[in-house]
Amino acid sequence: MPYRGWADEGYGAFADEFARNFTERGELGAAAAVFVGGRKVVDLWGGIADDRTGREWQEDTVLPVMSLAKSVVSFLAHLLAQEGKWDLDAPVAAYWPEFARSGKEGITTRMVLAHTAGIPLAERKLTFEELTAWMPVIRALEEQKPLWEPGTAYEYHAHAFGFIVGEVIRRLTGSTPGRYFRAVIGEPLGLRTWIGMPQEEVPRLARLVEAEGRAPLPSADLLPMRAVTMNGALPFPGLDDPHGYNSPALLTAEFPGAGAVSSARGLAALYAAVATGLDGGPRLLSEGTVTDAVTQLSGGPSFSGFPDLGARWGTGVLLDSAFRRLLGPRSFAHSGAGGQFAFGDDEFGVGFAYTANRMGGPGDERVERLIGALRECVGAG
Repeated sequence: MPYRGWADEGYGAFADEFARNFTERGELGAAAAVFVGGRKVVDLWGGIADDRTGREWQEDTVLPVMSLAKSVVSFLAHLLAQEGKWDLDAPVAAYWPEFARSGKEGITTRMVLAHTAGIPLAERKLTFEELTAWMPVIRALEEQKPLWEPGTAYEYHAHAFGFIVGEVIRRLTGSTPGRYFRAVIGEPLGLRTWIGMPQEEVPRLARLVEAEGRAPLPSADLLPMRAVTMNGALPFPGLDDPHGYNSPALLTAEFPGAGAVSSARGLAALYAAVATGLDGGPRLLSEGTVTDAVTQLSGGPSFSGFPDLGARWGTGVLLDSAFRRLLGPRSFAHSGAGGQFAFGDDEFGVGFAYTANRMGGPGDERVERLIGALRECVGAG
């Protein structure tokens, strides 16, 4: 058997697909977890965590989950809004006055969360040391001019998303988003999920491996690539670069748009806590807050000319769409580069996550097969 763990009766089809990822789809190391009604019903892991040493994937293995960091900061924004501390439709500058420069006076937090704010990156060149110091990024975003009229076009705000929303979190709470998450959600729920991984977790970190047969990357000069590399300061994928996504220097810093580290169980529990609460506890976000989050705001062709790939966005969450079929209109999700994926659904009471260290290439079906099996298990068709 290529994995360890367990699946409740009724979830055997899901476990079978997890096994097929190893036997038929080139899986190296991976984990998957599912909660239903706040109770864990699937917890699976297996394979190799480090292809250089042969270290096996363990129950407590964590790995970089990239842009799933955006789900962490999005949930914090919705939680603070739910508590009456943040109006997502007010200008960002209402909480961060220095942001109101260079034509950004009317940009709202919701525009940032929907990737329509017009500032997918800070164009000022920053060093890695400046990126990890937080305030140089904030100052660069303050001076940045929108690339289009805010709210009128869509382009993925790869890192700017996390720093803009994260700075408002810092100003509202006095803590950076990674620290605030641990204080109000991560520690109370016992989640192995961080933005800014503790140094002591480094020995349990899985090593990412580039996809086999990966398609050539777009030119580094194109807007989407400048956005995901912070204008060339971060390699992509560049996993083993000193500042790449296998680097503890990056993962122990706070990169709130794409620097999360987690186990699959931690992410699935987070999404379950949002959707239903865990083990009979209160849910993090109310039904009304989730309704607000899953209302579609953006998608389609991008400002820079990339075609419509089918993704549709609500307020900080990826929606059930042609890009990734989930369970239905109440599903809210996020992906991470290379195949990491998590979603919740309060209609079906589900929290799901899948993590893997071999990054996906063309035709990667691993997570689609798992979600397809889960749809059958929970009766979502």
